[in-house]
Amino acid sequence: MIEMRVMGIALDTRTGSPIVVLNDKENRKALPIWIGSAEASAIIRKIENIPSQRPLTHDLFIDISKQSNYKITRIEINDVDDQTYFSTIYMYNKELDKELQIDSRPSDAIAIALRADVPIFVTDNVLATGLISTDLEKDEQEAKEFKEFIRDIKPSDFEKLLKKDFESDQ
Repeated sequence: MIEMRVMGIALDTRTGSPIVVLNDKENRKALPIWIGSAEASAIIRKIENIPSQRPLTHDLFIDISKQSNYKITRIEINDVDDQTYFSTIYMYNKELDKELQIDSRPSDAIAIALRADVPIFVTDNVLATGLISTDLEKDEQEAKEFKEFIRDIKPSDFEKLLKKDFESDQ
């Protein structure tokens, strides 16, 4: 699982649909998730610190969690099926020592995470499906270094490692 942050909202040039883009901390990988217009608006409002006269749905969720003594601790985008992403909002009540896991659309979970200032995590299976590289130069350099490393390995190197592991187990 990797922690990611909201890079911003983009528009799909083909369909005009909004996309929330998550980046890893090194800005090397990006995960685009297509979302609805209302959720895009809620995310943009928080990113841009645009106030509303009345609480919006995500603000209401935060208020309810506070009133019920549940602290939102994190969100996880934890599954994808046929380009539909799934996520969970994690909440914890210290007095009851109880954690709640609430199924959510990723767009809503992200809007809530931004308001609660909690981390956004993405599981490995989701990353494997939708992640795109944003640092091709660094990826190419790492691939080149790995190929050089592999090229220079001799069978005797493995023999030494296996012998060392065997001796440490004794």
